[in-house]
Amino acid sequence: MKQDLIVILDLGSTNNTVLARDIRGLGVYSEIHPHDITLEELKALENVKGIILNGGENRVVDGCEVEVRPELYELGYPIISVDYPQSKCATQLSELPDPETLKKFVFDECGAEANWNMKNFIADQVELVRRQVGDKKVLLALSGGVDSSVVAALLIRAIGQQLVCVHVNHGLMRKNESESVVKVFQNELHANLIYVDAVDRFLGKLEHVADPEQKRKIIGGEFIRVFEEEARKLEGIEFLGQGTIYPDIIESGTKTAKMVKSHHNVGGLPEDLQFELVEPLKQLFKDEVRACGVELGLPHEMVYRQPFPGPGLGVRCLGAITRERLEAVRESDAILREEFARAGLDKKVWQYFTVVPDFKSVGMKNHERVFEYMVIVRAINTVDAMTATVEKVDWEVLERITERILAEVANVNRVCYDMSPKPPATIEFE
Repeated sequence: MKQDLIVILDLGSTNNTVLARDIRGLGVYSEIHPHDITLEELKALENVKGIILNGGENRVVDGCEVEVRPELYELGYPIISVDYPQSKCATQLSELPDPETLKKFVFDECGAEANWNMKNFIADQVELVRRQVGDKKVLLALSGGVDSSVVAALLIRAIGQQLVCVHVNHGLMRKNESESVVKVFQNELHANLIYVDAVDRFLGKLEHVADPEQKRKIIGGEFIRVFEEEARKLEGIEFLGQGTIYPDIIESGTKTAKMVKSHHNVGGLPEDLQFELVEPLKQLFKDEVRACGVELGLPHEMVYRQPFPGPGLGVRCLGAITRERLEAVRESDAILREEFARAGLDKKVWQYFTVVPDFKSVGMKNHERVFEYMVIVRAINTVDAMTATVEKVDWEVLERITERILAEVANVNRVCYDMSPKPPATIEFE
């Protein structure tokens, strides 16, 4: 069943995602598109029932106020505007619609049906993937994280053995993670899995590279090169599957909002990419991705697994990556996960991890002066990864984590706890 669609046009609002989630909360699908979408692009969208012109503080770009195309008003769609003075709509609101106004517009004026649910979403995506891929093969980077696991399950449902999963061990995985991916996906789920050991290759490319954006682009670009090499060994590979989700796209920048950080699967892809992308989750928020995984029948522990960035520990080993600090991140992260599980926090806290900065501090060990690294612990809660609050961890738990890290992790003499919410901080440090 095709889902009805309410289109939000971004005219500088900082609340586009809030509005989209509110509409989806009513059971109606909603997507955000740029203000200058063409009429052809708009008409190509299926089951559009109405349009919201969502203005805001970022209306002015390069000295000019952004505007929609005048022909938009002649298409016959119900349209309302929010904080957009240039609007020619009959209904013009000065601020984000209250629940009753929004509900009236969506159901009464637009005549939309509450048919947005994961069962329908999956059915739509299966049809779209089959139409896009045909009888060709899709290469998928399978990290074992939530996003790539859900994409794998959805693509298996859509195209079965036409999916080839590749797990690349780039040396930036958590402790024993590559071994776990092989065990679960190859041995238990019987996926068509190719394992690639590329540790030395990636760490060699990243040597002496300190800039976070450059690291992300190197990791993303090298991933593609690895896939191209694997694809050349196979026949019929024309597509690259990716676990891109909506926050990845938003944080990588829009026409009216500056980039927060590029994501390896959004801004880090090389210009000469030889594959067409297959991204069935790109309009989902993180909680919706999990709901999709549950609907697809994935194990609970896999669907609610700790989020993990595409560049892996590469963005948690701050600055230029060294094997020494990378190992400190890996070992301290393992301790944190063990202790959170012991305290029952693994079921309560959305994401928790450690980072190791690229500077040292003075300390004392065995009655001698040492100059070693610090470990920073971060634990946050969020629904959609767009905002986040800090978990108030019991002091006894933090003390136990600190004692273990200082006793068991080499080259570390200090442990700190990050108290910064998002915003102004992001979830990851880089």
